[in-house]
Amino acid sequence: MAKTVDGDERVIATAQQIVKSLGTSKNVKEDMIFILSNFGNRFSAVNDLFSSGTAESAVEERLRAVEEIIYGWETNSNKSGYQAFLFSVDSADETAAYLSAVDEVVRLSEDFATAGQVGEVMDRAENVIQVAMGRLEDEFRHILISNIVPFDADLIHDSIHRFSNSFNSNNSEVVDFELSIEERPSWEEERGRTSFGDMSVDLINPDAIDDLKDIVDRMIKAGYEKECCQVYTSVRRDVLDECLSILGVEKLSIDEVHKIEWVSLDGKMKKWSHGVKIAIRVILVGEKRLWDQIFVGSERIREVCFNEIAKGSVMQLMTFAEAITIGQLSPEKLFRILDMYDALAYVLPDLESLFYGDSGEFLCSEARELLAGLGEAAKGTFSEFDYAIKGETSKKPIQGGEIHPLSRYVMNYVRLLVDYSETLNLLLVNIDGDLSSPVSGDNDDDTSRAGNGSPLAQRLLLVISSLESNLDDKSKLYEDEAMKYVFLMNNVHYLVQKVKGSELGTFLGDQWVRKHRGQIRQYATCYLRACWSKVLSCLKDEGIGSSGSSSNVSKMALKERFKNFNLGFEEVYKNQTTWKVPDPQLREELRISISEKVIPAYRSFLGRFQSHIEGGRHAGKYIKYTPEDLENYLLDFFEGSAGIMHHPRRKLSGERIGLR
Repeated sequence: MAKTVDGDERVIATAQQIVKSLGTSKNVKEDMIFILSNFGNRFSAVNDLFSSGTAESAVEERLRAVEEIIYGWETNSNKSGYQAFLFSVDSADETAAYLSAVDEVVRLSEDFATAGQVGEVMDRAENVIQVAMGRLEDEFRHILISNIVPFDADLIHDSIHRFSNSFNSNNSEVVDFELSIEERPSWEEERGRTSFGDMSVDLINPDAIDDLKDIVDRMIKAGYEKECCQVYTSVRRDVLDECLSILGVEKLSIDEVHKIEWVSLDGKMKKWSHGVKIAIRVILVGEKRLWDQIFVGSERIREVCFNEIAKGSVMQLMTFAEAITIGQLSPEKLFRILDMYDALAYVLPDLESLFYGDSGEFLCSEARELLAGLGEAAKGTFSEFDYAIKGETSKKPIQGGEIHPLSRYVMNYVRLLVDYSETLNLLLVNIDGDLSSPVSGDNDDDTSRAGNGSPLAQRLLLVISSLESNLDDKSKLYEDEAMKYVFLMNNVHYLVQKVKGSELGTFLGDQWVRKHRGQIRQYATCYLRACWSKVLSCLKDEGIGSSGSSSNVSKMALKERFKNFNLGFEEVYKNQTTWKVPDPQLREELRISISEKVIPAYRSFLGRFQSHIEGGRHAGKYIKYTPEDLENYLLDFFEGSAGIMHHPRRKLSGERIGLR
């Protein structure tokens, strides 16, 4: 204590001498004495270290004790013949002694620097610190690596609304129209629209955090924050890379992405949409929490260290998405691009809260630009979809007049678009294109105003209008006029059923449905006229007798009429049993329409003229069918497979064919 007082007196005396020599006033002198006296204890301790031989011995003893612990550990470690780690020993006493020695030598070095001391003692202290920091750096790396907790993607997927772990893709290219969406899981489920809440993961053993923090505190205090940050960054960056790999997000250049075939790219885009949510909202949030625990209070490396760890993973994610935005646009990509847009929009607020400073703002700015790029790509792809419909010019008519694959493709496609209505209404609000033009190829003002008025509804009306126009062109490929109308009936009916059975009805409106039901009835009427007019003309009275009465019937003309009717019906039967009307209700309604038009006419004709034929030779050759036979044969129509007509020999002499 006396030594301290003497030191204080010497410092104060020196200060007084300085004041006197400067000729300051009494007040200034007292102020300076007060200031210096407040630091008296610090200066006296430093002064004591170097003002007497005894103090020098004490410093030497303290430094030698530190050297013995720190150098001794290195010597013993080398003698053991294998890599030994300080924080792996069974007893915590040795670790505590080593850390205390580090604290002591750092304090000595600070004291030497404060006193302006140089020389052998200072060099020895710096050497000890260098060796200790090398040891702590190795320990730091070892603890970080040995305590990594593997990323369990399956557990995360199960926890987040049971994400699908399957990343199978479907080839839905416009050129072959094979999008079999009815057989797929719901697109909404596949997209994985779920809330992550505050979910995060610990990718390091929590028991190691205190040891890591002890090392970080000492390395930073010794001025080795750069080395500490480099070790932490290199290890944790590798951990994040491995997590992305487990999520199926590969490290690909833009050129590599552009060379990937669609079937494979589809799966990678799907993985990206799942992966970016987990990477940002789960993995990086957990990484940030870990960083805050270990580097608490280290504000000067706050921006650099975490940003360096995370930016590689973020840039890897953004590089893939950028490649998609500048890649070739094609309709099959639209849903994946929308998924990517939604996913990035979902995590953007988290990105903005995770990163700091200029480098962090650069990353967030890049992410915002990328989001805008995905939006533009989605709009461009939507337009490509419309162009693809208009440009699909296959010249081969569909067998049996069945539903065209283009109809299936387009209607399944637009049904899925409804799931993205919120995003698409946002993106399409300013899309180029004349939304005021009629949407059905006519000038029906009511039709042009159909739908719920949203940007998406208007675009859907235009798309379906393009489809209808294309179908009308394709109907002209049929040489058989009746088959043309069956084709149109099938396809328009399919459109109506798809609209009624989904949320498309909300977008297109009841008026659209009513109008197209009217079209179906019109096509049915046109079919009956084109197909049955010639057959039914055989059942007219004109031309059979001179006066048209049954008493003046020409048997020759009558036989010719029955013969032509039979041939006509058999020809229709042969053809139209191979035609296909897939919808059971529409098929039945069409058969009923035929029956109502044909059967009464045949029954009436048969009732009036059967007696003129039955008494002659080969009567069964002309009256081959009863009305009931015809009704039964009509049941074979539109099944898509050739029917076989059986003609039982009928005994007509002495009896009449039963008439209903």
